[in-house]
Amino acid sequence: MKTSTKILIVITILLFVPNIFLTKYLLQAIVPTGSGFELNFTPLAWVALVFQILFNIFFAILFFRFLKTQRLSNVIFFSLIPLTLVYGIFMVYIVDIKNQTGLMAESVKATLNITAQENSYNNLLWAGLATLVYLIAVFVIVLFACRPLSKVEAYAQKLGDGRTKNDTIKVGGGKQFKEIENSLNKINFNYKEKMGNVKKIDLAMQKNVQKQLFKLLGADGMKQLEQGKKVQKSATILFCDLKSSVDISKSLTLEENFNYVNSYMKIVSPLVKRYEGIVDKYLGDGILAVFAKSQNAIECAHSILSEIGLKNKSQKNLPDIEAKIAIFSDDVVFGVVGEGDRKTPTITSDVVSISTKIEEINSYIGTKILISQRTLNELPQGFDFTYRYTGSLTLEDGKEIGLFESLDCYGSTMKNKLKKYKNKFESAVRAYTEKDYKNAKTLFAEILKVLPDDKPSFVYFNKASEKIEK
Repeated sequence: MKTSTKILIVITILLFVPNIFLTKYLLQAIVPTGSGFELNFTPLAWVALVFQILFNIFFAILFFRFLKTQRLSNVIFFSLIPLTLVYGIFMVYIVDIKNQTGLMAESVKATLNITAQENSYNNLLWAGLATLVYLIAVFVIVLFACRPLSKVEAYAQKLGDGRTKNDTIKVGGGKQFKEIENSLNKINFNYKEKMGNVKKIDLAMQKNVQKQLFKLLGADGMKQLEQGKKVQKSATILFCDLKSSVDISKSLTLEENFNYVNSYMKIVSPLVKRYEGIVDKYLGDGILAVFAKSQNAIECAHSILSEIGLKNKSQKNLPDIEAKIAIFSDDVVFGVVGEGDRKTPTITSDVVSISTKIEEINSYIGTKILISQRTLNELPQGFDFTYRYTGSLTLEDGKEIGLFESLDCYGSTMKNKLKKYKNKFESAVRAYTEKDYKNAKTLFAEILKVLPDDKPSFVYFNKASEKIEK
């Protein structure tokens, strides 16, 4: 308890004691005459009035201090109890005043203009007026008691929208609102601290993006980009899509499933940076990255599958996540999107659509990494890399993109077997493309006898069988 509160209690008690003895003099000063009231103040009556006023002032201050230590529900309760008691006593008295006799009753009737006649409704009018005053008083009390709620609502909206000021949040009100005020200030502080860290991270990421973009676009390209112009450059696109199994979705909540997939996504981004790539977009459970060199994109893809494989082994109680990667090279258009200090360089050409289509083929035929022919053509001589032809993708404009599967993402045993039957597989794919379905089916059947786990051969074998039946 505060020292000032203790002093107030002592003063209130000291004022209350003489009031016990002096109140009778104050009551004697108000004399009923039957036709009203006369005031006949003696010196003791004036002293009693002063003590009464002082006592009421100090008691009110003490009462308000008591309310500030209470929760909102208690504040409303303790505020309305004395008001309701006074209102109830007045209502009982005023309604029954017609039936009362005596000098005091007659004086009250005369003052309030209430007669004993049956058609006199002045007592009911006074009762109505008292009810109106009571309701207004209740409204004012509740309004002031709940006033801090509007401040809490306003600050909560600002915090939710990220629109906070540097000054301390002040709500006011009782003990409960003081606790809310402290909590809001903690949230505000943590938010600002995290935003400061995010800005530092963003700045570091922007520096890295600028560095990689400079390598990709060159000095002239960067200058055009800064001037708001679009820049066209040959680049290699890598699209990595993380496939979570149905078992994960059933066993985990939405938030847990998101966090689980996101833990794998955190593997991909640093690897893109390591191989001098730029993360351009996050697309659901996928990531779109751009590389200046095609060999960097292919090496990054192999590293992604390797790291995800290691993480799958470490996740003992959860199903594995499978990564599907599409890589293709094209003339890519770069531009700047956003406004103010939120401008970001990004790919503006339609590479997402092509990436998605290659990834769909990836998922359909069961391959892990599919690479376009142009990407392979841009590889430097001496780049050690094993792959096989898996067909082609026809775009809407009629352009065909030859697709090749990386065999380096498999274990040595599987890789050697696939490499051994590479020529037969490619011959079977070309036979299927040329609509020689019988020959294609025969060749794929021969491969499956030796490699029953070769998913692309299995898919092509079934498709060739369907074509023959039709």
